[in-house]
Amino acid sequence: MSRGRLIGLCGALRKGSSNRKLMNAAAQSFDPAEFIEANLQLPLYDGDVEDSQGIPDAVIRLRDQIAAADAVIISTPEYNKALSGVLKNALDWISRTDSNPWRDKPVAIMSSAAGRAGGERAQYSLRLCLTPFRPHLLTGPELCLAQGPDQFDGEVLINARAQKTLDELMGELRRAAGL
Repeated sequence: MSRGRLIGLCGALRKGSSNRKLMNAAAQSFDPAEFIEANLQLPLYDGDVEDSQGIPDAVIRLRDQIAAADAVIISTPEYNKALSGVLKNALDWISRTDSNPWRDKPVAIMSSAAGRAGGERAQYSLRLCLTPFRPHLLTGPELCLAQGPDQFDGEVLINARAQKTLDELMGELRRAAGL
């Protein structure tokens, strides 16, 4: 069985973010031959910058990494009832490139948030933002990790029910990627 290539996008920049931990737990469950954590530390999208300087090299690299991956995982925090600006900015920049790396790409999304809904609204807004790219966006199982910061011991997901859901989601992603 092929193990495949997986790229992960984390909508939080903080190293200790529960979304980064969740993304890494998902990658471990997926068990790819290669896992790349995307760098979302990109300049803010600005049409004037694009016109005068072109697409930044970091955006081209991200686009190419998505295109080369067999599957994508995205873990988003919920900031003010929506996906993070960091993640939205990355999507905006990628949309300005000369190809669509998302087209038909298997994508699984998940979220972790301090509140009891676990980032449900962030996932909804992320789905809306991804729709124009026409990925193969998995509909479930949904993983909204409530009280996210409390669900890890160090880097290890300790919520057995969440781990079971995560394993099922990653199994679905592997199937969608043909792995």
